[in-house]
Amino acid sequence: MRISNPLPVGLRGRATTRTWIWLTVAVVAVAGVLFFVDSHRVSAAPHADDPRCDKVLSRLPDGIPGSSRDWTLGEGVAAWGGQSAVFRCGAEELLPNINLCVTVDGVDWVLDEERLKRDGVSVLRTYGRSPAVEFTYTGPREEVGGLLAALNPAVKWLPQDRKCIGVADAL
Repeated sequence: MRISNPLPVGLRGRATTRTWIWLTVAVVAVAGVLFFVDSHRVSAAPHADDPRCDKVLSRLPDGIPGSSRDWTLGEGVAAWGGQSAVFRCGAEELLPNINLCVTVDGVDWVLDEERLKRDGVSVLRTYGRSPAVEFTYTGPREEVGGLLAALNPAVKWLPQDRKCIGVADAL
């Protein structure tokens, strides 16, 4: 039985300089594509598979103040400004808590004050809506209100079963 060389005729024997150059170019190109794709990956929230998340994402704007929408990989996610603003639908719903709650155009958002103090990152989650939405912003805190106002039309249609209350409401 004769065993033949499985390589094409041009690749049999000693590899030429041209072969090594093309092989190097191919490896670099594949690595570049994998790096590009991975840099656009955003981790999904635990309940991102909720069908309502698809509707929420379809209603998000192409741009928010100061940033255009990024191309992202991940279920139930969107990002703007090189991922300085990240939107994740299907986050864990919040239980009643004492964190700061802001109401923007009828949507209650709770600020993760510990994360803001620790990392300087504004992480807000909707309160009383299902599925919950989480918004993370690494820019100036003064811009968060305008960004939430831009995102609210996508979130506002989700049914609200609880509202934030203030200290005066609790007494």
